[in-house]
Amino acid sequence: MEWVKIIHILCVMGWMTSIFAVPRALIYWKREYDRLDEFGPLGDLTIRLYRFSAGLGVIAIGTGLWLAHDLGWPAWVHLKLALVAALALHYVWTGRLVIRAKSGIFAESELFLRIFNEVSVFGAIAILWAVVVKPF
Repeated sequence: MEWVKIIHILCVMGWMTSIFAVPRALIYWKREYDRLDEFGPLGDLTIRLYRFSAGLGVIAIGTGLWLAHDLGWPAWVHLKLALVAALALHYVWTGRLVIRAKSGIFAESELFLRIFNEVSVFGAIAILWAVVVKPF
C-alpha cells in the first residue's frame, strides 16, 4: 500500500502543477499570439504540458480510488472525491480553452484567466484540508 501512496502523491503533484500552470500559460500564449499573429512555441509547450498531465491525473485518481477502497471509504473520502471531481471539471474546462487557443480563439480576458487560475488554488487547499483534518 505504501507504493500506491507514493505513486498517488507523485502523480497528484504532477497533475497539480499543470492545473496551476496551464491557465497561466494561456495568458502568456494569448500575448504571444497577439504579438506574432500565429501559433508560436508557447502554444506547443502549453498543449504538451496539458496532455502529459492528463495521464498523471488519471493515475492520481485511479490510485486515490484504490487507497479509498483500502481505507474502507470513510466519510471524509467522499468529500475529498467531490472536491477532486470539481477540480477535474476545472481541468476539463482548461482543456477546452487550450483547444480553442490552438485554433487561435482567445475569447477570455486575462483577468478571467487569472481568476480561473486562482480557483484551482482554492480547490487544492480544500482537498488538502479534507485530507489533513478528516472532518467526518
